[in-house]
Amino acid sequence: MPKQTTYHQLRNLTHKKYKSIGKIHCPYFRKQVYFTSQGFWHLIYTGRNKSRDKRNQQLRFKLLKQAIKVIKTTTTLQEYQKIPWKNIYFYGFIAIVDGWKIKVIVKKRGKGKLTFWSVIPNWTTNKKRDRLLHKGNMETD
Repeated sequence: MPKQTTYHQLRNLTHKKYKSIGKIHCPYFRKQVYFTSQGFWHLIYTGRNKSRDKRNQQLRFKLLKQAIKVIKTTTTLQEYQKIPWKNIYFYGFIAIVDGWKIKVIVKKRGKGKLTFWSVIPNWTTNKKRDRLLHKGNMETD
């Protein structure tokens, strides 16, 4: 029971903090990145009715602070993915922040606004050097 309480407390606290962010200026885009309800939803789910396991969610909740730092300071794009038939673009920024190697994904649908999509812990950039914890699909990660 205590683990569920801890999970729900962390989720509620993170949700409250997430809603207060609103938008952040990103030097790479020279535009605002918006923190919408879809981004928070994606921290919890990978797709319709397919939730991430609770440990994965908790880690992503805890890394939100680092993701914000990456968006506020990044000037270099590391990954880019386009899904033409959906008119969706994903931008990946990899950084080491506060001892965590993370990837932050920003999503753009068509000519819409840039939105925070995800933060991924310990994303690999070199399979021979790094231990792979996540596979590379920016839409579902």
